[in-house]
Amino acid sequence: MINIIELDKEITLGQFLKSEGIISTGGQAKWYLQDHPVVLNGEPENRRGKKLLQDDLLEVEGETYQITYKTTE
Repeated sequence: MINIIELDKEITLGQFLKSEGIISTGGQAKWYLQDHPVVLNGEPENRRGKKLLQDDLLEVEGETYQITYKTTE
């Protein structure tokens, strides 16, 4: 099952991990990514500052997330 995450603004991988409650502080992102495999669009990703783009697929701890951004009209 894919969890669709709709965001108001562009965020980084570290911000995503914090917003989803996977880590409790932004400072934990570096250590979390060293110890836990994260896959972004089928490729391993360990850069906490990596910007997440529209329709990115992120796999974290057995869960899959699809990133979408609200459009402003």
